[in-house]
Amino acid sequence: MDPKNQPKGVNRRKFLQTGSMLAASALILPLGTQQIFGSEKFNSLLASIPNTILNNGVEMPMLGFGTNTLRGEIGVKSVSQAISVGYRLIDTAHIYGNEESVGEGMKQSGIKREELFVTSKLWVDDAGYESTKEAFELSLNKLGTDYLDLYLIHRPRGDVKGSWQAMEELHKEGKIKAIGISNFDPKQIDELMTYAKIKPAVNQIETHVFNQQTEAHKYLNKSDIQMEAWSPFAAGRNGIFTNETIASIGKKYNKVNAQVCLRWLFQE
Repeated sequence: MDPKNQPKGVNRRKFLQTGSMLAASALILPLGTQQIFGSEKFNSLLASIPNTILNNGVEMPMLGFGTNTLRGEIGVKSVSQAISVGYRLIDTAHIYGNEESVGEGMKQSGIKREELFVTSKLWVDDAGYESTKEAFELSLNKLGTDYLDLYLIHRPRGDVKGSWQAMEELHKEGKIKAIGISNFDPKQIDELMTYAKIKPAVNQIETHVFNQQTEAHKYLNKSDIQMEAWSPFAAGRNGIFTNETIASIGKKYNKVNAQVCLRWLFQE
């Protein structure tokens, strides 16, 4: 978050050190499930986060812990604490500059690697067939793992075709369980599908109550591509945690604004 946009009265360092349970920044949006977000006992909720099934059969937790801006010791502690309270989906990216911290946090959590769902992303500077493979191996080394559960093209720029070909090969080799994209619009996905041999499993896009992505959601459902929301709390913008409209809904159900926002995303 840009310091200029940081809500007054919020000590980000203290929040990140003690508030891992509220720092989720990735949410899967499937339809039809009856699980309810917003439990009075958040730990119990996290212990039973439901999964969604991607188009290749891989199961992915519906609620994830995003790590953008979490670097160094704060990053290590935040990831470890998030895992300790029940998060299993951990989302990072090369451009975040924190894959080593995320990997160390995973290690310190004591949870077996196979119980975690780890996402990283290919940055635009590494677009292209050979550079994608090199960037992927670098991410693996920094994270201290020999495979990723999900690898995404971070933005639709550069040699997307070459990157996708490399990712398809890495997937076939078993180094990536599912491959996907991030910040792609429908036209860009249609273009990708003219040469893709494997359909993207996920498209991660900014989605929250102030940016609802209704049309994108319809397109992705129709295309059997899982929509994943980044920044479900709008990075704290627009007074989302004190917004009167959201608060009025929360009052009806005895929930705080954050719970209302996640539950809305979940039901959508």
